[in-house]
Amino acid sequence: MNTPLAQAVDAALATVIDPELRRPITELGMVESVHIAEGGRVRLVVLLTIAGCPLRGTITADSESALLAVPGVSAVDVELKVMSQEQRDALKEKLRGPGGQRSIPFNEPGALTKVFAVASGKGGVGKSSVTVNLACAMAAQGLRVGIIDADVYGFSVPALMGLNQAPTRVDDMILPPVAYGVKVISIGMFVKSNQPVAWRGPMLHRALEQFLTDVYFGDLDALFLDLPPGTGDIAISVAQLLPKAEILVVTTPQTAAADVAERAGALATQTGQSVAGVVENMSYLEMPDGGRMELFGSGGGAVLSERLSATVGTTVPLLGQIPLDILLREGGDAGVPIVLGRPETPAAKALAGIAGQLGARPRGLSGRSLGLQPR
Repeated sequence: MNTPLAQAVDAALATVIDPELRRPITELGMVESVHIAEGGRVRLVVLLTIAGCPLRGTITADSESALLAVPGVSAVDVELKVMSQEQRDALKEKLRGPGGQRSIPFNEPGALTKVFAVASGKGGVGKSSVTVNLACAMAAQGLRVGIIDADVYGFSVPALMGLNQAPTRVDDMILPPVAYGVKVISIGMFVKSNQPVAWRGPMLHRALEQFLTDVYFGDLDALFLDLPPGTGDIAISVAQLLPKAEILVVTTPQTAAADVAERAGALATQTGQSVAGVVENMSYLEMPDGGRMELFGSGGGAVLSERLSATVGTTVPLLGQIPLDILLREGGDAGVPIVLGRPETPAAKALAGIAGQLGARPRGLSGRSLGLQPR
C-alpha cells in the first residue's frame, strides 16, 4: 500500500535504531513485512540477527513506541523472527563492504576515525577512569565513540561503564555492547566471574587483533584503547596493528610518576606514532575553604609535556588537570561515569574540557578519495 498512513508507518520504522548496530532497522533489512489492517492495527515482522538476541525486548518496545506515535495507528503487534544464513551474509556484506572480508577498518585509506591509545608508565594513575569518562563525554557531545579495553590482565572498563551484557555474535562478526552511546569490547566480557587471564605475548596480540577485525564498531569519530601500564606486548601490538594511533599519556603530578610515564610516551619515537597530549590526573584536592591540597605534589604533567615535546620533536600539550574527587570513584563503582552522573563537578568539567579538545580536532582527509575528476 502507498497510502499516507503506510508512508507514515514506513517513516516511523526508519527511526527505530538497532541498539547494537546503531543503524535503522529498515536500513539493515530487519523489517520482513508490515501489514496495516482496518482500524489502524499494524502487524510488524522483525528479523533478528540471532535467535538469542539479548536486546530483542528493546527492539520490540522501540518499534511499538515509534508506530503508536503515528496518527491513525490504533494498535501494534510485533512478531520476531530470525534471519536466514543468506540474510545474515547480506547484512555482513552491507556492514563490512563487498565480500564482508575481515580487516582492520581503522587502517583503511578512507578511514577518518581518530584512534587514541591511552597509556601510562605505571598502574594506579586512573588511566581507565580517564578513558571511560573521555569516551562518554565525547559521546555526550554527539560523536560516535568506541572503547577497546586492551588491558587484558587488568580489565575494568565493563564495570566502570556498568556493562554486564555479553557481546552478540553474528557468525564471525561480534557486535559490541553499548553503554551511554559508547560501543565497548573487553576480554572481561568473555571470561566467567572474575577469572584471571594468564596469557603470553602471542595470545595477547591475537586477542587485540581479533577485537580490531571481528568486532563491528561501524563508522566512529573516535576509538579509545585502554592500554595496560608500561611499554610491553600490548603497546607494541597497538603500534603494529594501528600505526596511526595517537598516544594519550596519563600521569599524576608526582615527579616519580611523570618520570615513568615519559617512557610510555617516548615509545612513539620507536614506533613512529604521534603523542596527542598529556593528562594529569589526581592533580589536587579541593578543600572546603576553597583552597587546594596537592597530595601528590605538583607540576608533573607540565614537566612530562615539556620532556615529551623535546623527545618527539613536536609540541605535546598538557590537555588538562583533573582534581581528586570521591564522586569520580563512586561513579566508577556504580558504573556511571562522573561526566554523566555529576557533570557540574570540577573533575567532570576538567574531563569534558579534555574531551572537547580531542573531539574538536578534525578527522583527517589524508589518503581519502574526494571523488573529484580533472577537467
